[in-house]
Amino acid sequence: MLYRMYLRWIEKSGFKYELIDLQEEEQGIKAATLLVKGKYAYGYLKAEKGVHRLVRISPFDSNSRRHTSFSAVDVTPVLPDDIDIQIREDDIKLDFFRSSGAGGQHVNKTSSAVRITHLPTGFVVACQVERSQHQNREVALKMLKAKLYKLQKEQMDKELKDIQGVMKAINFGSQIRSYVFCPYTLVKDLRTGEQTSDVHRVMDGDIDRFVFAYLKWHAAGEKPRNVADSEESE
Repeated sequence: MLYRMYLRWIEKSGFKYELIDLQEEEQGIKAATLLVKGKYAYGYLKAEKGVHRLVRISPFDSNSRRHTSFSAVDVTPVLPDDIDIQIREDDIKLDFFRSSGAGGQHVNKTSSAVRITHLPTGFVVACQVERSQHQNREVALKMLKAKLYKLQKEQMDKELKDIQGVMKAINFGSQIRSYVFCPYTLVKDLRTGEQTSDVHRVMDGDIDRFVFAYLKWHAAGEKPRNVADSEESE
């Protein structure tokens, strides 16, 4: 559902995208990696980093009970080629597998897709869109370098804020937004308080209100909201 939502937002925003990796399972998509191309794409999409919460009547439950599920979204900028991030060979684990996407007979006969695990951090990146292991490895390494650069910058920012004595939430993987389909309809961003009852419009890619609310909140110093204001009742 998030994958569809972001593709529709990308189209409405006039951006282009490239599918880097797609891991599917019986229930749907396990993981997907998109390269979004366009002016200020990262500046807008960084608002989406975090855990997204879904509450709905599960289509997989024969008793039509309400279920809550979670999905994590990470957003990483594309780095210039001259950024110096060193990755030791001993720190990475390489796995090769067959591509699962479109590509004719090639993807069914060769294990050209590459997955890289960075052992010190646990970061995992994968690429299966190129025609050779070497090309997929290069793309995956660029993604890993971007993640390591972002982690390094976040650590430096945290150290600076600690020195300045400023409290600022930088928790990775914290829940940022809820999408509720039952017993009422509501999409609410738990950081900014921005919300709407038109959940279907949001799932069709209309997320600009949340993106811009985040940018304003971020520019204002990400002031923490009251706990009572950041939790919706059910």
